[in-house]
Amino acid sequence: MPPTNQMVPRYVAEPPRAPTPHGRFADRLRAEFLVAVQGLEEVGEPGVLSFFPDRSWHGYTYIPVTATADGGLEVYGYVMYAVAPDGAEPADFSAWADFTDETAERNPEWQLDLCDEVVGSWQGDSGSAAAMTLIWGRAIATGGSVATAELGEVTVDQCSLSVERFTLLAPDDLDGALLEVRLYAADGEELARESLYSEE
Repeated sequence: MPPTNQMVPRYVAEPPRAPTPHGRFADRLRAEFLVAVQGLEEVGEPGVLSFFPDRSWHGYTYIPVTATADGGLEVYGYVMYAVAPDGAEPADFSAWADFTDETAERNPEWQLDLCDEVVGSWQGDSGSAAAMTLIWGRAIATGGSVATAELGEVTVDQCSLSVERFTLLAPDDLDGALLEVRLYAADGEELARESLYSEE
């Protein structure tokens, strides 16, 4: 294969390693996330937390979270911790949270329910840079098997669905190319696609 003129970071995050958090570990994640939510003055008490597949990158593991809060707002964010050697307890926990009133319940036309947050950067040639973006979501369209992140026409990450949920970590806004999430069936049929950017 000849050299490329466009350097793009692809599949930089490790694939999900663990099943849905449970037991003491889920309690720890919940406690960390609720501390971050306390800083959101407009938000009431969150309900049951939904965890999304983990992704590890740049020395940290990210576990995204969403929950419905009082008044119908959606709280979303992630808990991150230092990648631990096999058998070691995770350490160096921190969390980030925000909220929105744009929910799937209020937008019945949605096929994908997405959240995203920039968690780092990637520097390319000639001053180009990408915003490394954590994306987590839920497939509303039925029959989905895999979600992908597309930067222009280049697939830069993918994640198999787990209980209709997925997590991606991908470069965005690189040389004018913007991220789009696509949902595919097991046979490769495209079922849905959604930009991270408002059509407005």
